[in-house]
Amino acid sequence: MNVNNVEFVKSAASPKDFIHADLPAIVFAGKSNVGKSSVINRLLNRKNFARVGASPGKTVHVNYFLIDGKAYFVDLPGYGFAKVSKEEKERWGRLMEEFFGMEDTISLGVMIVDSRHKPTADDVTMANWFIMTGCPFVVAANKCDKLKKSEIEPNIKIIRETLCLPENIHIIPFSAEKGTGTTELMSEILAFVD
Repeated sequence: MNVNNVEFVKSAASPKDFIHADLPAIVFAGKSNVGKSSVINRLLNRKNFARVGASPGKTVHVNYFLIDGKAYFVDLPGYGFAKVSKEEKERWGRLMEEFFGMEDTISLGVMIVDSRHKPTADDVTMANWFIMTGCPFVVAANKCDKLKKSEIEPNIKIIRETLCLPENIHIIPFSAEKGTGTTELMSEILAFVD
């Protein structure tokens, strides 16, 4: 898959706009300030293809990117810290419930968490949504470059326990900034594309 051949397809503001996957759909989810766009940009080898917002919560729709005509990267709205109204948060919640409730919207989930902190209640909810769908997913523990080497393993253990992840769900220490974990995450993704 040529990750340099990327095009933005559309922003879905409501369930009628969701793409029902005629191609594999790799779905990215994470808190507003976890560096989700940066992770996508790192995987695509781009500086700012997926927009990186100065303030968290810039992704308010479900954004679809077509990768080399072979798969969609689907960027879900961030959750958690975004400075938005209660109504907007509720709208996001309904949009996500619809998204996770439909068939053929997810081939592989990529849940992004902050490797430095214990996952939040919102992270737990998102992990539960992925688990409920029965779709395979992987966790990218971003910002691991900010940790000492000795802190990575214990933090991964806390993430697994807090999210109640089964053993078969991989947690990949990742750094969008330094590129750590890119090869591992791409190989997980490619398993669903080729």
